[in-house]
Amino acid sequence: MSSSQPKVVIIGGGTGLSVLLRGLKHYPLDITAIVTVADDGGSSGRLRNELKIPPPGDIRNVLAALSDVEPLVEELFQHRFNKGNSLTGHSLGNLILAAMTNITGDFVHAITEMSKVLNVRGKVLPAANRSVVLHAEMEDGTVVSGESKIPYSGKRIKRVFLSPKKIEPLPEAIEVIQQADLIIIGPGSLYTSILPNLLVPKIGEEVCRSRAKKVYICNVMTQAGETLNYSASDHVKALNNHMNCLFIDTILVNHEEIPDYIKSLYAEELAKPVHYDVEELDALGLEVISDEIISYENDVIRHDTAKVAKLLYQLLNQKKE
Repeated sequence: MSSSQPKVVIIGGGTGLSVLLRGLKHYPLDITAIVTVADDGGSSGRLRNELKIPPPGDIRNVLAALSDVEPLVEELFQHRFNKGNSLTGHSLGNLILAAMTNITGDFVHAITEMSKVLNVRGKVLPAANRSVVLHAEMEDGTVVSGESKIPYSGKRIKRVFLSPKKIEPLPEAIEVIQQADLIIIGPGSLYTSILPNLLVPKIGEEVCRSRAKKVYICNVMTQAGETLNYSASDHVKALNNHMNCLFIDTILVNHEEIPDYIKSLYAEELAKPVHYDVEELDALGLEVISDEIISYENDVIRHDTAKVAKLLYQLLNQKKE
């Protein structure tokens, strides 16, 4: 990969990150994805508990998104078993990453080897080389532990934090943040996908310190249990408060009207479009880019990967000029 390509670091987890990467990988960019290791639900959670390895699910999705292989190979990697007592719910890619971790003795090494097999365009790094536990302190002072449990507490989150106390980030992750031309935060669940990365000691500090342009891709919809009734500026304030610094330069928000029938589907989960409060965002000193940036997949709202990637690439070129 030529070192003259702009260096882009993307921090997140969950589906949003994978969706974005599918568009970005088609540009001449040196991409590194830093992915959360706080997941403790589903197949990832089971492998994490049984094999004492970091949860592979988000990593698997990102590897698949950045891979350059035959569609069938990607489908195989993403295949989820729906039969077999102990196999049900596991995806083959998670099992392969678990096996590779056993063979190489190291999760990060397993990801590097898997990246070669899948011909991945870019680097995929876990936020830490071990599992971390995400905790949320609620506004009433109670604490809920476990990433998969936090959204179901029925309470408002005051802040999230990680354990154990001593978590080492990967030296490579620190290095790519220091060298980045553009740092992209999100899209993804604010408290359970994005913050678990930034809260890893030194990662958040380096992002704050970095001279790269920092873009936050704001979620299109609020999420019950995490961001109920949050406006766009509420998302940014939560990030700033956790980092104790104002680190976002630019926010990308959607201004496309969402069809009523889709809104009503989301309303059943108490989710509604994120109100983008321009005055508040201006007051925070943010450059606001608003555009029609969504697409629909089986009535589920996703970011339009091609459009968002194009906007981000344009931002990089502005920076050069």
